[in-house]
This record gives sequence, structure tokens and C-alpha cells, in this order.
Amino acid sequence: MASMDKKELICICCPIGCVITVTSHEDGTLDVKGNSCKRGEEYANKELTAPTRIVTTTVRVRGASRPVVPVKTKCDIPKDKVMECIKALKEIEVTPPIRLGETIVANVADTGVDIVATKAVE
Repeated sequence: MASMDKKELICICCPIGCVITVTSHEDGTLDVKGNSCKRGEEYANKELTAPTRIVTTTVRVRGASRPVVPVKTKCDIPKDKVMECIKALKEIEVTPPIRLGETIVANVADTGVDIVATKAVE
């Protein structure tokens, strides 16, 4: 964002969905308005300086009644690593049994974050 630019965001931290206006100043500071709580301000600052996302998808399961198991990142990863993460998971095939919360891939895309199963598969 260039100096004195304004950007509108919709906060995703809670169900209210505040419309937040963020103004960036020449000195690098951000002015956040429209948030109903502190979480909105934190979200806006993070979204404009170092955006992250939780990735949810599936990976293939070999020899089970289910062809795939749902998985997700254990916590959020840098937004610019999302596609690399998904590409890495396309190559993965797991063998049952798989337990809920089991690590499927450690340190996906060199993020330091693990991919975990969100459902058990026998």
C-alpha cells in the first residue's frame, strides 16, 4: 500500500464482519477504523503487513473405503505459501488407519507448520 492509501477490509475474526478502513501513512504506520473490537485492529494490521491463511483440503487414501481424507494446516501459514502447500499435498497418498489429528505432512512447504487429518479413516 502506498503512502496515504486507504483500503477497506471485512474483518473475519468474528460473525459481526466489521467493515474496516485502513489508512497507511508515509511513516509506515496504519490507522484502523471501523472495527468493533481489538481483534479487528489486529486482523487489519496482520492482513496488510503479513497475511496468513489456514489451508483445508484433502489427500488421497490408498486401499480404504474412503478415497480421500480431509486435512488442514495446524495453524495459519503465510499467504504466499498457500499454493506451494496445496501443490505438495497433491503428491501425498496415505495408508489407513489414519487418526483424527494425526500429522500427515510435517513442515509443509518449509513453513514450520504441519498438515493434520481432520477425520479418522480405518
